[in-house]
Amino acid sequence: MDYTNLKEKMEKAINAYNERLSEVRAGRANPAILNKVKIDYYGTPTPINQVAGVSVPEARLIVIQPWDASVLKEIEKAIISADIGINPNNDGKVIRLAFPELNEERRKEIVKDIKKMAEEAKVVIRNIRRDGIDEAKSKQKDSEMTEDELKQAENEIQKMTDKSIEEIESILDKKEKEVMSV
Repeated sequence: MDYTNLKEKMEKAINAYNERLSEVRAGRANPAILNKVKIDYYGTPTPINQVAGVSVPEARLIVIQPWDASVLKEIEKAIISADIGINPNNDGKVIRLAFPELNEERRKEIVKDIKKMAEEAKVVIRNIRRDGIDEAKSKQKDSEMTEDELKQAENEIQKMTDKSIEEIESILDKKEKEVMSV
């Protein structure tokens, strides 16, 4: 049985989880929170990083400097409507996003959210495992593989699942430490 498809799906699930985590505001300035914020640039929804320079000069500050000053108000509106929890500060040339210090309650809330995301990612991995095992069982039923090969396939799929879930746990632990120590 070919496991590359299952392995790719599991890797995609892990990458999706990683991407969702990068957008979580953990008290540090992270330009990834702007990834989903788009402005209307001459009738086209455009990501902010394609119309402005985005930099992080300090640990808790993002500076957005548009290449075209006429889009400054548009960027400010987009950030406000994206509801990322930070109010933009527009001085006419650049927009500053100052990240406030996180209190203990907010940190615990963030950790709870990232644990929930981790659980969702694990469910996706387990669904991929179930689909792979179902596929192997149907092949065995259609006499395309023996019962021993089925057992071997189930074991191999389980190993891949365990490895993927371990990786999600590792990513979660790292992010949890980051959030609690900021």
